[in-house]
Amino acid sequence: MPKSNVGLQILPFSKEKETYGLVDKAIEEIQKSGVKYEVDALETVMEGELDDLLEVVKKTIYATVEAGADEVAAEVKIHFRPQGTSIEEKVGKYRKS
Repeated sequence: MPKSNVGLQILPFSKEKETYGLVDKAIEEIQKSGVKYEVDALETVMEGELDDLLEVVKKTIYATVEAGADEVAAEVKIHFRPQGTSIEEKVGKYRKS
């Protein structure tokens, strides 16, 4: 199966829990998944098989609710190319050596 990129922004809502702490729980779930990922200021981009990445998206939402979010909105962006795609091909030229 070809590699895909999925950008995920988790937007938790809670009356009692701090937003960044809830987002941290979502990122921890991504870390546990073992997929390649990069965190930036507005979203986390993952790389892997599309079905696997969509399963990670679902798990991050559940983990955020389990951590205390009253509700969760998620923005998901998907780049699928039959021959595969990578984070590196998109941003590698902008990285400092």
